[in-house]
Amino acid sequence: MTGSSSAPLAEGTPDSGGLGSRAAAALVFGSSAAVLVVEIVALRLLAPYLGLTLETSTMVIGIALTAIAAGSWLGGRVADQVDPRRLLGPSLGVSGAVVALTPAVLRTTAEWAPAMLLLIAALSVLLPGALLSAVTPVVTKLRLTTIAETGTVVGRLSGVGTVGAIFGTVLTGFVLISRWPVSGILVGLGVLLVVGSALVEWRVRGWISTPALILVVVAGGLAGSVAPGACDTETRYHCARVVADPDRVGGRTLVLDGLRHSYVDIDDPTFLKFEYVRAIASVVDTAYPGGESLTAHHLGGGGLTLPRYLAATRSGTHSVVSEIDSGVVRINHDQLGLTPQAGIDVRTEDGRLGLRRLATNSRDLVVGDAFGGVSVPWHLTTVEAMTDVRRVLDEDGLYIANLIDHGALEFARAEVATLAETFEHVVLIGEPGDIGLSRTTTSKGGNMVVLASDRRVDLRATQEALDARRTGWRIASGDDLTSWIDDAQVLTDDYAPVDQLLQPYGPPSSQ
Repeated sequence: MTGSSSAPLAEGTPDSGGLGSRAAAALVFGSSAAVLVVEIVALRLLAPYLGLTLETSTMVIGIALTAIAAGSWLGGRVADQVDPRRLLGPSLGVSGAVVALTPAVLRTTAEWAPAMLLLIAALSVLLPGALLSAVTPVVTKLRLTTIAETGTVVGRLSGVGTVGAIFGTVLTGFVLISRWPVSGILVGLGVLLVVGSALVEWRVRGWISTPALILVVVAGGLAGSVAPGACDTETRYHCARVVADPDRVGGRTLVLDGLRHSYVDIDDPTFLKFEYVRAIASVVDTAYPGGESLTAHHLGGGGLTLPRYLAATRSGTHSVVSEIDSGVVRINHDQLGLTPQAGIDVRTEDGRLGLRRLATNSRDLVVGDAFGGVSVPWHLTTVEAMTDVRRVLDEDGLYIANLIDHGALEFARAEVATLAETFEHVVLIGEPGDIGLSRTTTSKGGNMVVLASDRRVDLRATQEALDARRTGWRIASGDDLTSWIDDAQVLTDDYAPVDQLLQPYGPPSSQ
């Protein structure tokens, strides 16, 4: 009957080519999941070289979405012009080879040709993402044989692809990254894709044409194991290394994503190398003289330099540390000599959530030293977060935070303005050139320390302590600090563009 809904779509349209509905769903599900695995793992792979910033995340997400759009469009167009059965195997096989080679290529590029890193990184996400995204329209073409099936087939495969993407996201974030290094994840995924390519070709064409790609995957795995890398340990959030100090037997530097985050002397916890840590210790020792014990909370752990110092110099001090990365906690125990001693309680938790769990007026001291890449997690910078800090401090309590900024110091100004909105007394400690810097000049970048409290601190005694530790730093307060803040924006949970205020940032000299 003319016009029947069961009529073929067009003369010469291929049948399903031996690809059943379950096999088709599995292909779409798996390829969509693989795209998201590549996207999320690429963020981890690039963090040691580009930093884990909003800009890096936006770039990777944008490239992945571009790959999905391009692959879906081009895959559908080519499937209309070429027998779809010829496309599936090569799409899976080539994408698998690229994915497997990505760790070796990116790390080698970062080591020997850093100017090319952004281009190679983009291609490492774009090429396999596009090839894998092309699978859905190709499979759809194979499964569409009559008009009557159009809505059902397209809708079902689109839904399956979305579920696959969700699965890939959850699997990577909650399982893969916590159990395997990123290079192992990518090489393993590459192997699965090449094996899938061979199985698909055998199913739809009756023969296999991808043995060479299998050899490439093996070579990629071997190359990934010997290619230069910036990690000794890949934690859930960081690429981590511990570097021994050649000048001190017990000296260790914890490097996270290429930046020096902590220095610890495992034999002498009173030795403080970084200037900002010496500045924090100077403030604490001046505000609480006589070695009296304290109840402290630390937002961010790193190498636990300050909690170790307080435990060594103030008997009976109890420090609770909110450290989001369980891998960093393990490094402290395994490589940085932390023992289960009284006085340091490390909790694997988000710092903002950790604050909420603390009782009101329960802390003498709160120290803010949490960083993701070169940026303070934005939700630890706002008026609402600082109000919670103020809540947990007793009436004489102090909040001391490590800030990193550069250029016109827009983030530091905004954070100090935010603290001035929350606490009665705020002072800034840093290099003389930075704390006296106007917004028309620029800083080379580095650390500053901000102190906020509802009681006055003896600034003269604090300056003497800074001088005794040879920091060379100075204190800004009162009208000088108000002038330095200028009209900086107060940060809130509704508006805290921390990454944008920091702008592109080079590696700090003393973080």
